[in-house]
Amino acid sequence: MEQPSSTQEFQAALQASRQEAQSLRAELEETNRGVLALYAELDSQAEQLREATELKSRFLAYMSHEFRTPINSIRSIARLLKDRVDGPLTEEQDRQVAFIQSTATEFAEMVDDLLDLAKVEAGRVEISPAWFEMVDLFSALRGMFKPVLTNGELNLVFEEPQGVPKLYTDDRKVSQILRNFISNALKFTPRGEVRVGARCDDGVVTFSVADTGIGIAPEFHATIFEDFAQVQSPLQKRLRGTGLGLALSKKLASLLGGSVGVQSEPGKGSTFALTIPVRLASMEGGAQPPTDG
Repeated sequence: MEQPSSTQEFQAALQASRQEAQSLRAELEETNRGVLALYAELDSQAEQLREATELKSRFLAYMSHEFRTPINSIRSIARLLKDRVDGPLTEEQDRQVAFIQSTATEFAEMVDDLLDLAKVEAGRVEISPAWFEMVDLFSALRGMFKPVLTNGELNLVFEEPQGVPKLYTDDRKVSQILRNFISNALKFTPRGEVRVGARCDDGVVTFSVADTGIGIAPEFHATIFEDFAQVQSPLQKRLRGTGLGLALSKKLASLLGGSVGVQSEPGKGSTFALTIPVRLASMEGGAQPPTDG
């Protein structure tokens, strides 16, 4: 049998190569169409997610705003009753009015947290850094919590800041985070103390709020900074909360270039920490903050 010439073999191989190239080209085009379709689907889902997030933020802001008027009215009426403007109250009436006041205050705090969360998620929170002294911040917090310290078995201690320089950051946001930490510590510490301190190391300042309260089991440490997260415990069930304060604190800390954390064991208390840079860089271009003075 006559063997094919080398030319015929070459042509056959060339034809096979062309067919293989065409097949690969067709597969590549099909893959590209699939990738383009996937990108289009991802873009569509991302847009839907942005719209859903915007709608949620708008709803929370609107709801929070609309709730303020009736809440303030309730608090004002309760305050008038407690002040005996319209006459004396019986012991039972006094208890009922006190319950209305505490419930309205909790409601007001929840509304404020919701509004702040909506602003953070919508990118509408403004950071206004300025120079301030740590002792001034602690003094303001001490005065803020003094009226609510009605438990004779519980002490709130502010340690004297040692070696902490002036800070350049948003003191109102720092105060808001620490207020959340302290409020939670006071709520879940039946007796003992809540101790607030601060230390500075390599341009970073760490605030700590340590209590001798009920503590938090390790399995909850990763979730307590999420929206509406709550620790399941008998005291938690008795003392209502929104589960928003810690989530808001985490988001605010991030805006300040820092982070939050917790160390806790059941029955041994908890220590919540806020870590932020001593000097917050400018939000635009990372410029250095102005010189103190």
